[in-house]
Amino acid sequence: MRQPAEDDAAPLIDRHVRVGWVALLISTVFGLVLDALHAFKVGWYLDVANETRRLMWTLAHAHGTLLGLVNLAFAATARLRPPRSAGRRSAASRCLLAATALLPTGFLLGGLFVYGGDPGLGIVLVPLGGALLVAALAQMVW
Repeated sequence: MRQPAEDDAAPLIDRHVRVGWVALLISTVFGLVLDALHAFKVGWYLDVANETRRLMWTLAHAHGTLLGLVNLAFAATARLRPPRSAGRRSAASRCLLAATALLPTGFLLGGLFVYGGDPGLGIVLVPLGGALLVAALAQMVW
């Protein structure tokens, strides 16, 4: 007999597998671009005055990679421990997807326009993405 909880989870699992691999692809390509900027000694990226840009973009790359892996882990474990409610798993999914978009994008945009050593306005997306990530993790724990 088929279990409805597992059938309901299939689209959610597929979505997180797709998002996880896409995040890893984008983060890998972005990381290779950063490596090329280092290899060719591009001043716009490596000069001391651009330290904030370099840090923000390194953080964008790292968070994109990590969140890609977290999405794959979410998909891999969604059926192993059924949630106490489908609504809780759905809320965790939405929060994780939003965090996956907001955290790396906030760091990327924060490094795109740097003002006197301070990141650009895009950095405001980071705390929101971080809060959504914590909410997603808390939903999965409970």
